[in-house]
Amino acid sequence: MIKKMSPSENEFDIPAKNCYRMVILGSTKVGKTAIVSRFLNARFEEQYTPTIEDFHRKLYSIKGDVYQLDILDTSGNHPFPAMRRLSILTGDVFILVFSLDNRESFCEVQRLKQQIYETKSCLKNKTKENVDVPLVICGNKGDREFYREVQREEIEQLIAGDEQCAYFEISAKKNTNVDQMFQRLFTLAKLPNEMSPDLHRKVSVQYCDILHKKSLRNKKVKDGDAYGIVAPFARRPSVHSDLMYIKEKAIGGGQSKEKERCVIS
Repeated sequence: MIKKMSPSENEFDIPAKNCYRMVILGSTKVGKTAIVSRFLNARFEEQYTPTIEDFHRKLYSIKGDVYQLDILDTSGNHPFPAMRRLSILTGDVFILVFSLDNRESFCEVQRLKQQIYETKSCLKNKTKENVDVPLVICGNKGDREFYREVQREEIEQLIAGDEQCAYFEISAKKNTNVDQMFQRLFTLAKLPNEMSPDLHRKVSVQYCDILHKKSLRNKKVKDGDAYGIVAPFARRPSVHSDLMYIKEKAIGGGQSKEKERCVIS
């Protein structure tokens, strides 16, 4: 019988440089949560449940290095503008989602793209750093081509000249182009492609010991292999933690000793 383990992520001593947050933004009912479900569980839920804000965490062992990816699935209603701004400030990679059969959702993505760049530029001016914003725009519900309201020419105009932005037409329902979209996003962010759902072995939390480098000596775990574990019961870092992170980055350029390791709170 395999003993189940629910370790603290702190046990894995993950370097801060290997910790990232992926933020998914867009209007309501465009499929943000469906994309997250595909990413984490390779599933599509037919039933729609409005998202307030969902937080997930995935841990990876890739070629002997350990990574942490936090996923923030935001509300399409954005009732608290300050929280949305905080989500943008703490995000490292972004997915903007609209529905190909809903023009207003595309207009919202246009506004969000502008807001992300303006918000990140504000932080850049304070830190004196070059702030890249790896971003992928997704036109979801590609399986409903007949009802299309947004033409590709309009989308190409939105991303023209932006080397850190890519566009994919996907279907979360049919799982069309979803993996390719994630691979492109991680490439833009200079992260391992193995983070993409189809390029690593999914294992359960029972086997979390593969996240310890010493376990790679085990013959069953090869140094070149890639593994992904969805962390159970992941808790969103507190607003205070996020604010302190932004404060440290703005004042110290993110070089304070407290940020040498991932902060779990």
